Amino acid sequence: MNKIIFFTGLLFCSYLADAQKSNIRHSLLRSFKPDFSNELIHIDLDNDGDPDLIKTTLSDSIPMYWIDDDDDMLTTDREGDLDSDCLLIDRNRDGIFAGPGDLSIDWVDNNGDGIADMQVVVENSQPESKGGWGWNSNYMWIIDQEQDETFNYINWKDLVLRCWEHYGASHFYEDYHGQTLFQKAHIPSYRYSDLRYSWENPFLFYDLDDDGLSEVAIRLEDSGRFTNKKSKDSSLIDTYPTAMIDHVYMGFDMDNDNAPSNEFDFDMGIRFSGEGFSYASQVHKFENMRGLPAADSLFFDNRWRELDELIYTNHDSAWNFVFNKGKWDECWFVFDEDDDCERWERVEFYQPLNPFKIGMNNGGIDNNPQADAAGDRGEWDLDNSGKGKLYIGFDSRIHLYGAESGFWRIDQDAGSYQGWGGLYADKYKRDQQIPETFATIGYEDSNNDGFLDLIKYDLNGDTIFEETYSLIKLGIKPDYQVYNTKDINPEDINELFGKASAQMWEQAEAAVEAAKKYNINYKWYSPLLHPKSLNEKYRHGYWLQLYLFRDMLQYAQNTTNPKLERQILSAYFQQNWELLLNN
Repeated sequence: MNKIIFFTGLLFCSYLADAQKSNIRHSLLRSFKPDFSNELIHIDLDNDGDPDLIKTTLSDSIPMYWIDDDDDMLTTDREGDLDSDCLLIDRNRDGIFAGPGDLSIDWVDNNGDGIADMQVVVENSQPESKGGWGWNSNYMWIIDQEQDETFNYINWKDLVLRCWEHYGASHFYEDYHGQTLFQKAHIPSYRYSDLRYSWENPFLFYDLDDDGLSEVAIRLEDSGRFTNKKSKDSSLIDTYPTAMIDHVYMGFDMDNDNAPSNEFDFDMGIRFSGEGFSYASQVHKFENMRGLPAADSLFFDNRWRELDELIYTNHDSAWNFVFNKGKWDECWFVFDEDDDCERWERVEFYQPLNPFKIGMNNGGIDNNPQADAAGDRGEWDLDNSGKGKLYIGFDSRIHLYGAESGFWRIDQDAGSYQGWGGLYADKYKRDQQIPETFATIGYEDSNNDGFLDLIKYDLNGDTIFEETYSLIKLGIKPDYQVYNTKDINPEDINELFGKASAQMWEQAEAAVEAAKKYNINYKWYSPLLHPKSLNEKYRHGYWLQLYLFRDMLQYAQNTTNPKLERQILSAYFQQNWELLLNN
């Protein structure tokens, strides 16, 4: 009998060991759910015969509560539901919930259909008050208009919010895909004065073709107001919303080429900064947002549980507010010329700084750590004289009307591939290879008419512009059509790129015909002759024209034909090769 008991005990111990080995938390696999303890206590707060709380632990030692906000919990339930319950995790084990160092997650079902419509994550750092945003904290609402039940992504092994983790190139686990929005402030909830507001307020993602992916992103930013006192008093409120959107960042997938395995492929961005616009009137009520009042005493800071509204500019009104109500001092523009940006929010903006310095926080145009080290084109309208208008210019590219200057840092083969950019995965550095030298093209508006007319080339990377061409001296008049961005819809931006690409490739084909006329062997450029996408027409068309332009220019110089040389310059910078074909 003792042998049987001993043998059974060995089997049980073996089972426990095997169970621990098979636990996802102890594996190398991604964990999509918490590791709940088997020891549960059901608590009935209102004495109605059914439980309102489950008290248990995570990973055997971290205290936690489930709160049943929709009153459907059963005594047999081992966890709360994900449609309208709340999860409190005492992450630092100090006996306080929703306080410093803690993690809280709340799901809200506004219409009672059993599917969550909203989720908030409150991730508080340890006590600090520093007169600025707390980058280790997150107060973040997601409103899921698609009802795909995808919200914030939590790394359950480390119990931290991880908004940038992804599969492959850009399939993010966070709900950035499709028609969705979030509010986010990097602040402990207990430091923020009015939790109806936020910093990124909101971040809007638009699914224009109902494919479950995002073609446009608009980030509206309320920079906030801070007191100067620094303290570790966790009861101190030191951060206040201004109810003004003073920065706007807009990203566009110009050729709509996003797809599975290429989920984010924004190509162009527009940025406004200045006084901005008030959004205090943009109040959104939510019927079931208020949490179970009987559980309020569990919270260090329960103010976000008492809310029944949020204040933000929504999908339908954002475009109008930005272009018709905003008072802006500056407008910046960026285009991802090497098509290698797979960030979730936009093509990050180059800054109007030194074109030849490279590196994050190094004073060059790629100073912003999130920017592409090389490969993008930035243009800057520093008095917002052009109001964010666009035009297709001398090179069949989209340019910012009113820009005083710009630079394209060339990465012809996307060798310095940006991808999603790195920075956040347990380090703060770019993933891409940083080039030591690079070609640069500069642009200037020399007569302040809103159009770039002075083009400078540093193609050998020595930081000296060896060639400069003035469109004014060439007699080229800026008869470009100006597109008033405020009068078009976000989806119409794609048509503008389609027009630019079609013009680019049409002129490339005309350049080939001109090359034939002068017996220049264009077939050396065969890799560029057969584009297979809208973006390849745009990119290949540009490079094919540049190479043939220089071949023809050399031909004119070799044959000592200054008249032909001037005609070639005019044809190239007017994007009108017919000038040579009809000569």
